[in-house]
This record gives sequence, C-alpha cells and structure tokens, in this order.
Amino acid sequence: MPNLRPRPRRGAGRVARAAGRGAGAAGRDELVSRSLQSAEHCLGAQDFGTAYAHYLLVLSLAPELKDDVKETFQYTLFRWAEELDALSRTQDLLGCYEQALELFPHDEVICNSMGEHLFRMGFRDEAAGYFRKAVKLNPDFSDAKENFYRVANWLVERWHFIMLNDTRRNTIYNAAIQKAVCLGSKSILDIGAGTGILSMFAKKAGAHLVYACELSKTMYELACDIVAANEMEAGIKLLHMKSLDIEIPKHIPERVSLVVTETVDAGLFGEGILESLIHAWEHLLLQPKTKGENGNCEKYGKVIPASAVIFGMAVECAEIRRHHRVGIKDIAGICLPTSVKFQSPAYSSIDAEETIEPYTTEKMSRVPGGYLALTECFEIMTVDFNNLQELKSLATKKPDKIGIPVIKEGILDAIVVWFVLQLDDEHSLSTSPSEETCWEQAVYPVHDLADYWIKPGDQVMMEVSCQDYYLRIQSISVFNSEHEMDVGKSFTKNKDLLPLGNEAELCSALANLQTSKPDAVEQTCVLESTEVALLNNIPYHEGFKMAMKKVLSSLTLEKLGQAMDTQCQNNEMSCESGQNNSEQSVPEPLYVLDVSEGFSILPIIAGTLGQVKPYSSVEKDQHRMTLDLISEANHFPKETLEFWLRHVEDESAVLQRPKSDKLWSIIILDVIEPSGLIQQEIMEKAAISRCLLQSGGKIFPQYVLMFGLLVESQTLVEESAVQGTERTLGFNIAPFINQFQVPIRVFLDLSSLPCIPLSKPVELLRLDLMTPYLNTSNREVKVCICKSGQVTAIPFWYHMYLDDEIRLDTSSEASHWKQAAVVLETPIQVEMGDELVLNVQHHKSNISITVKQ
Repeated sequence: MPNLRPRPRRGAGRVARAAGRGAGAAGRDELVSRSLQSAEHCLGAQDFGTAYAHYLLVLSLAPELKDDVKETFQYTLFRWAEELDALSRTQDLLGCYEQALELFPHDEVICNSMGEHLFRMGFRDEAAGYFRKAVKLNPDFSDAKENFYRVANWLVERWHFIMLNDTRRNTIYNAAIQKAVCLGSKSILDIGAGTGILSMFAKKAGAHLVYACELSKTMYELACDIVAANEMEAGIKLLHMKSLDIEIPKHIPERVSLVVTETVDAGLFGEGILESLIHAWEHLLLQPKTKGENGNCEKYGKVIPASAVIFGMAVECAEIRRHHRVGIKDIAGICLPTSVKFQSPAYSSIDAEETIEPYTTEKMSRVPGGYLALTECFEIMTVDFNNLQELKSLATKKPDKIGIPVIKEGILDAIVVWFVLQLDDEHSLSTSPSEETCWEQAVYPVHDLADYWIKPGDQVMMEVSCQDYYLRIQSISVFNSEHEMDVGKSFTKNKDLLPLGNEAELCSALANLQTSKPDAVEQTCVLESTEVALLNNIPYHEGFKMAMKKVLSSLTLEKLGQAMDTQCQNNEMSCESGQNNSEQSVPEPLYVLDVSEGFSILPIIAGTLGQVKPYSSVEKDQHRMTLDLISEANHFPKETLEFWLRHVEDESAVLQRPKSDKLWSIIILDVIEPSGLIQQEIMEKAAISRCLLQSGGKIFPQYVLMFGLLVESQTLVEESAVQGTERTLGFNIAPFINQFQVPIRVFLDLSSLPCIPLSKPVELLRLDLMTPYLNTSNREVKVCICKSGQVTAIPFWYHMYLDDEIRLDTSSEASHWKQAAVVLETPIQVEMGDELVLNVQHHKSNISITVKQ
C-alpha cells in the first residue's frame, strides 16, 4: 500500500529545528543568567563551594563567557581549594583543579596553584610538572619560575651536575665497566641509574642485556629521554622501581652477571647500598666465582664497585664547632642553664625512635676557616661488596672499639670520614679531602666531652658500627695521657688502631673519665645546625637587644608621660569633687611578637627589658620546654612568655593582635632564609605587620640592603649545569638534565668559594619593611669592572638594619646565614674599566638579577 503521508517540504525540518533551538537558547541564557547571579550571591556570603559549582555550570553552558568570568572563577577556585585543603578533602581538591584545567588548559595561574597544592601534599614530581607547564605558558610568570626553581632542587639534586662534570670519575667507572664486559659479564643491572650514564657505558662496551632501575619519577623520565637521545633505547631496559622490588622473571628474565651501582653517599652506606646489594646477591645476581675457580665470567656474578675502605681523621674546625655545639653560656645577658643540653641532628642514638642520618657533610677543602688534623688518617673498616656473608654480618655485628693517638694539640670538634672505592683490582676512586673529587666528606661532630682540648699523648676513642645500614661513630671520648695507667702499648703501631679485646671494659672506664655525665633533670633540645649557629651568633643577639631597648625605652617614656597627664587630670577632678584618689592603675605591658623561623631566644631577651609581654612563635614542644627552662634560670617567670601559636587557629593568623584593643610594640620578622634567599611572602607579612603596630612601634629589621659583586667562578658554573659532552665521555646528557638547572645557587660560603672578584661590592636593592614607598620593583645598577676576566656569577648577601645605626651582615664570619649567587647562562668577557648594567627586579619576595647587554 502506497505511503499516503504527505512529504514535508525541503527545509521545513530545518525551520522547526531552528525554532526549537531558539526556545532552547532562551532557556539556556536564562539558566546561565540565574547561575551567574547565584554565584555572585554565594561569593558575597563566602560560600565558595556552591559558587564554584555555579561557575562550572555557567562555563559548561556558555564557554564564550570564559574571558569575562576568568578572574572571578580563579578567585573562587582558590578560596574553595583552601577550604578543601583545611578539611583534608584531597580528592575533591584535586578534582576541582582537574575540572578547572579542562576549562582553562592554558591558564598558567591555575597550573601554578595546582602545583603548589601538590607540593604541600608531598607530590613533588607532579608539582614540578605543573610548575614547568606554567613557566612554558608564560616565561615571565615569576611565581611559577620561583616555584619551579625551588622544586627542581628537590627533584634533581645539585650533586648530579657536579658528578656528571667529574671527568675522572666518569673515566674510571667507564674503564672498570668496559673491563668487566670484555671479561665476559654481558648481562648487567644498573641500580640507582640516575641519568643512565653507567648503563650507557655498559651498552657501549658491548653488554648484551642492560637493565636499569631508578626510583625517582623525574630521574627515570630523564633517563628515558637521555637513553633515547643516545640511540640506546633498544639495548637498555629502564625500570621505574626500587631494586628491592625487582622480581625474576616478572621484571627481568633471569639473573645477571654484573651489578653496577654508585648508590654511595659521603658516609658510603647512606643511600642504601648494603641493603640493595644483599637483596641483589640473594635474588638478582648469579653466584660469585670462588677463589681459584676458572671459567667464563658470564657464568658468575660480581659487583662494581668490588669493595671499599673507610678512613677517618680527628679534626679541629671552628666552622663545624659553631654549627653543632653551643659554645657560649651567656647570650646578650641571658644565661643558658646547665640543665639544658643542645644537640644537632647529626648527634643521635642508635636507639632513637626514628633513623636519623648520624652525620652531616662538608667539602672540607672549602670549609670556611679551614681545619687542623689532630690525628693521622686511620682505617675505620673495609667492606667487600662481593661477599654476601660479610654484607649481612655488617648489619648485625657489634660495634668495634678503636682508639687513635693524638699528634697535634687542639680542640676536638669532629671525626671526618671518607673512603676509597675499589671498582675492581685495577681501578679506584678516593673521596679524600685532599683529592679533587665530586664527593663531600662525612662529618661526625663531637658532643658531650667535659674537656675538648686534646694534646699529643692522648688517645681519641670511639665505637664504630653499621647496625642499621648507616656508618655510625659513637661514644667518642678521650683517654688522657696524664692518667696514672698507661694503655699506649695496646695500640697497634702499623694502623694506629686499638682493638680493645680483653681490655675493653678497662678502656671504656678510662674513656668515661672525660665524658660528661647527664644530669637527671636535663632537657635535651635538638636544633638544626643553622639554629645552633644562630645561638652562637653573639652580634645578632646583642644587636637585637640594643635595638629593642631603644624602641621599648622610647615607648615606655611616652607611656609614662601619658600616664602622668592622665594622673594630673584625675587629681584635678578629685580635688574639685573632694575625693581622695589613692588607687594606682597597673600599667599595661608593651607587646613584642617574634615570628622568627625555628628556635629563638629573642622573646626572653625582650622580656628582660622592662614591662614587656613577649610572644614566641616556636612550634615544637621540645623547644617550648627549653625556653621555659631558660626563662626560669634567668628569674623570668615562665608565665610571662606566651607561645603564640597555641592561641591562634592557624599559622596564617600569627600576626593578629595580642588583644582586641591592643597593638604590637615590636614585631620581629625572619627576612632572610639560612640558604641566603629572601623569605617567601615577607613583604606581604610586613604589610600586615605595619597595620598591627602601635604608634612608635617598629618592625625588625626596619629595612634590608642587598649587596652583590661580579665574579669569575668555574666552580659555580660546574655545580649549576653539565658542561657539554666532553665531561660525559661523548654522551648527550647536558641538554636534558640542564632543564633542571636553576639560576640561583644557595647555601654558599662566599669566604671560601673558589672565585675571582671582578668588581667591588655594590648595593643592588633596598627592601624597606617600615616605609614601603621607598621600595622599587625594578632598578638598574651600574657596576665598574676592576679586573679583566669572564663574569660567570653574581654572589649576593644582605645588610639588615634593625635601625639606622644597628646593622647585621649576613656575610660576616659570625653569621648563621649562608650566601647565594645568580649564575649566568652565558659568561660575559669584560676588561678592566668596563661598565656593566645589572637589571634587578623585585616581585613579591622574589628577586631576579640579569645583565643588561
């Protein structure tokens, strides 16, 4: 039967659809309009979560409004993210940012903010990705650049650059690997591959199978790029995992004949080489060749490095001492009681709840002020990385007691440790202070001696162990030569070692003669090494005391004058009314707030300067108890000192008023980080602080001058970037790892930095915390060249003015601050008499210095 339904005219459906769309568009526009109004209403009510939901709806329905609502949307997102963060709603927070980046994939501000949240959560690799993306989207976005530079130091630590630039180290490792492969070791596992350079040595030498494992996501991805760029991706299998998690045949098909690794730190064992090699011998390596056994090396397992010998030396070093031992008992009139015992983190017991690296590290050849060797170099222990039983026994072996004769008179400050890494029977590397090497030395500071002065004839005694896979040197003591009993004959002459054997108990008792005994009520306070150096910084505390005294005296006199005027008025009124006004009102104290980072005794110093109520912002209970003990010892009622963070809801409110009707007399801000950089958000904190000061009150420091000079320093160049392919034996590594180079090197000691000054110091910038209109965000500085050479870097430091007369210099010998330097991408050749123009930019708390060509 024919279809009798009339056919619609061509175009009739289009008209109908258009009419429908017209009605739909009107409905959509109405919904968008209502949602925008609701979003604005919610913003006014600070309901950021609902406002954010409304904006998402608006932008999904009307993407053409993106540009109009972008800034308001960003503000809403950031405020809602803060609330989610405070509520620990991590998944919701990340979800919001992912939604926002779908809408604004090329928004550098949102990318940077996402990175900041991820970094705070501990996801440094992921954070770095967002910071890098933000910088690529906007190379002039200073917040993102600063964030990326800071996180780059975590992701690719500076020693990678130094190590890759060490041609001797690369050459010796390459030769040892080449020899092993030629002798038959054809299947290789590189543990802790880093950039993959050892794996590429092995592949180039002719290895058939090369596996490389790397735990860091950033380093793994870097190694993938480098291996591909060197056209070796087909011959090297990279694994993003710990070697301890590698399984056969899941990750590698069978046991390998050679493990290569350089997972050694200044203390040899600190990067877990013992644990990883024990696991490798048990699960990943072929059985070792026994002595006298012949045959193809491919059938047997071995390790490069083959073994190591650890050496030590007792030294006097003022720089180590001031960072690890509080050497003064009186700080600006404040007495440190004997009941308080300060320790640096490098001093810890093996029984401590958490494992702390029991040493610090120093480049002893560059330590400021140098050092004095008090003993000969002595052997501490040897370790055979090709002997599984020996590796296992190290972790369980009881401490060895050894003693070393003193050869020079001096102060016993530390045991300095280094090692010789024997890669095979032919090739070795030494990390000795006397060698030009990429390694630093391990430093074990000495604590707890009644007398640190030692002389020839004395013996330094210690216990050495490796019970928790760290080299530990403990129970350091001194056997005094003047004691009636002579144990000198017990020393073996050839190695200057004392195996205490049957005399262990006697020697231990003698050693304790110079070891101070802890008091029953002693309070142990662990401080960072920079905090110890701060306590030892006498000019710092004396300067603050003088500056605070001036301000408080001025405010007290002003207050007394006001009180007398009020009293006179009251007396006049009393006389007129016939009343006898004998009651005296108790004067209000002056309020001092110290928001220094870390441990600070400035509030106690302030509390001794009159009618003052000091507030401390220390966070750790241990530090609060210590400050209470110091207060009591100085007859300063501990109730007078307030720990301010107990009274505020969160740290962001730390600068609020002491009372609703009171203002601060002095606010102490930490302007410079120990690393040599300006503290983050310091200018924002100063702006808030100015609003909270009483009339005549001050911020300390009141202003800061930044100084710098031009230098030629090959050391800074090599520590900042890999120099071409020659250092890495022809492998193309530099362009990839140099993506993580940062323009500013921190924690420098300018006094001992190998460099040639090419100009005199010049003032680069003024940061005024009290008078902000004196600050400029952009400044050009002319610098006169006083010596011909190549400008490679601009080291800088600060003069902090507590007032116009009292100044603290962050580059002084007593300073607990280090210095920093801008390293130029391209050196500039200069002649004496030339003039360079530096462009100094200050944005928020970030400073950049460029040479204007």
